[in-house]
Amino acid sequence: MGVIVLAMAGIYIFNKISLHNEASQIKDYGEKIEVFDGMINVVEKGQGQETIVLLPGLGTGSPVLDYTPLTKELENDYRVVVIEPFGYGLSSQTKRDRTSANIAEEIHEVVGKLNIDSFILMGHSISGIYSLNYVATYPESVKAFVGIDNSVPDQPAEKVDDRMTNFLTEAGIMRIMVNLSPNLKNALTFDGIDKKTYQQNLMLNLKNYNNKMIRNEQQLLEKNIPAARKQAFPKELPVLLFVAKDTVELDDNWLEWHKIQAESVTRGEVVELSGPHSLHHTQSKAIAEKFKQFMNEK
Repeated sequence: MGVIVLAMAGIYIFNKISLHNEASQIKDYGEKIEVFDGMINVVEKGQGQETIVLLPGLGTGSPVLDYTPLTKELENDYRVVVIEPFGYGLSSQTKRDRTSANIAEEIHEVVGKLNIDSFILMGHSISGIYSLNYVATYPESVKAFVGIDNSVPDQPAEKVDDRMTNFLTEAGIMRIMVNLSPNLKNALTFDGIDKKTYQQNLMLNLKNYNNKMIRNEQQLLEKNIPAARKQAFPKELPVLLFVAKDTVELDDNWLEWHKIQAESVTRGEVVELSGPHSLHHTQSKAIAEKFKQFMNEK
């Protein structure tokens, strides 16, 4: 028993020292924008006439680095703006609850301060839910929605029990798991990423993993997802949904739910691509090509 306690204490101390040392190794990037009681970090790429606003999936350590393959494919033709919500990347935290309404309001504050009047909204995973709220609240701002294996209102909204995750994170065990697990390492490895970018991405993920903002966001899923069932994209809004084959194989309803969402608008399309949930890691070229074709079909 004593050996286990000593080992746990050692892992805890090692993790705290590592986080402290890594804080000075994380390279700054982006522009910090004051929003309500905090600072939201954004990165802009490209100078195209049309603007794409990219929103991340739940708990993404660094949305900017995570979207690197996709921004590279889009920046020659578009102005691409990656927003790191509170608790993500280099953004600060906030006292505001992570409700869909609050997140949509924060996004609107950011695009307003960047003088973006109209844009294409592109979101991965849970951002599909927040995008519904955003479009319902600010319909005049969005020209089209593009989902990357996006969450949909029909999916289950189960209460998240994060006690074990909290323990693993606070105890420093999660760091050990990342270093030992090929699957966790692969989640941070994607097309075109070099060793330095991987290390930065790893440090930011360890820094932000399961922080207060992410935990609050997870707990509110059981309210945010059902609330989205009362919302829908406007009939006239173009909607393009990329669906991951791996997710389809895990959930028999996944493809059908996306087809229902696409059919709710006049011009909606679902494209199934081979690969994992984070399609932008492995299918950025295909996503960009299909997206450009879709937008040119106006």
